Amino acid sequence: MNFLSHYYFDKTKTNPLEIVGMLLPDLIRNADKSWNLHPEKLTAPVFGSQSQQAIMLGWQRHLKVDRVFHSSMFFRYHQHQLKLCIRESLNGTPIKPFFVGHIGIELLLDSLLITQNKVNVNDFYRHLAKVDLDEIRRFLKLNHIHDVEKFCSYYQRFLAEKYIYTYADVNQISHAIKNICKRIWPFTLSAQQEEAITLGLQDYKKTLSESFMVIFDEIDAQINR
Repeated sequence: MNFLSHYYFDKTKTNPLEIVGMLLPDLIRNADKSWNLHPEKLTAPVFGSQSQQAIMLGWQRHLKVDRVFHSSMFFRYHQHQLKLCIRESLNGTPIKPFFVGHIGIELLLDSLLITQNKVNVNDFYRHLAKVDLDEIRRFLKLNHIHDVEKFCSYYQRFLAEKYIYTYADVNQISHAIKNICKRIWPFTLSAQQEEAITLGLQDYKKTLSESFMVIFDEIDAQINR
């Protein structure tokens, strides 16, 4: 799941460190894809302070949410269906349709949460702006990440750019998918291909619009047992 979909499960929480912990696995991966943290494998006393425990609680919830989501019939079905919708648009490129199906579903869920007012993006950014970065520095160092300022610079850009707002617009989701793919494959898309991908995403957002909350209800029931 993407940022807002993870935040959905924390939207009533008030501790910014617990909220950022839920988002931290993705934030860290975006800051440096070579960083591979597994704090859940460290001994509990390492995270002895209440602040560090709050971050760790959010981190563990992130892992649980992703585990339930990626093993769900909802994800497997809709990832495949979206792949079928857009694969012809990717002809002649090295882009893997299943990859676009995967990230496309995740971004469309974020988009639907915004356009159907299931989360408040202002609150999302407000909580993240309150995070004590010194506690994030401590967390990273405990996990043997020493270039902590690289992460802090990324985090501050993330807050300043506020690009999550743009996910309400499927055109921007199409642009985001293209940029993500460019990190992996060299390619160019024609104007016709870009339009076809955007139209495929728009159509699929309509398909999801009436039933997408099923997966949030399913995950919520499992992580709160």
